[in-house]
Amino acid sequence: MRYCYFVYFEFDQLTQDSTGQAPVAMGQALARLKGLTQALVHTPLPADTPHAFPDDQNRPDLAWQLYADQPETMEAWLAPQGALNQALPELLAMVGEGGQVVQQQLMLNRRFPTAQTAGINSATYLVHYPGQAQDLNAWNTHYLNHHPHIMQTFPGIEGIEIYTRLDWVGGLPGPRVDFMQRNKVVFANAQALSAALLSPVIHDMRADFHRFPPFSGGNVHHPMATHAAVTP
Repeated sequence: MRYCYFVYFEFDQLTQDSTGQAPVAMGQALARLKGLTQALVHTPLPADTPHAFPDDQNRPDLAWQLYADQPETMEAWLAPQGALNQALPELLAMVGEGGQVVQQQLMLNRRFPTAQTAGINSATYLVHYPGQAQDLNAWNTHYLNHHPHIMQTFPGIEGIEIYTRLDWVGGLPGPRVDFMQRNKVVFANAQALSAALLSPVIHDMRADFHRFPPFSGGNVHHPMATHAAVTP
């Protein structure tokens, strides 16, 4: 089993290079974290990128996904004197001014096979479910048994991951969230992402959505450009 730490940031002001070499340099710095097995740095795709849910708001200016095989590894990074806490100001300065955490969460990670594998650079659709299910076990059982198999039929799909919540400790400043689930699908580039998310497969996804066991809070979708600094 793997674990993934999500952290989303917003900035008062971004540098001109925030979507250029900055994610590469940031990824190289994150790669020094002890016990890290994968590091992904996400920045927003252009606002006019076509996708299935263009009205979703509040895309982060920057997002990280950091992976490890044990939650204790991540909790050590996030301790008040831990490596990530110590490095955070320098890392955020690569992207802009006034960077701050707007959400963070450590989650259990499940992967599902795809015919192709994402490269160093890709386009990622980050999705989260912030609410609550009446019966979380029933909700997760339905989701894990059905939704990823529909995702596998997206044209050009290169990655599928599902994340479920757990309890964790950390001292990184900024809000913690307790979203019941996150997921993502990965494509080679923005054009491939748009083509897939506007394909007939999205209708199959929506049909299954309406079969989910009862839950509140809806879901939120963010199309992001992704740089993989460390790959498994």
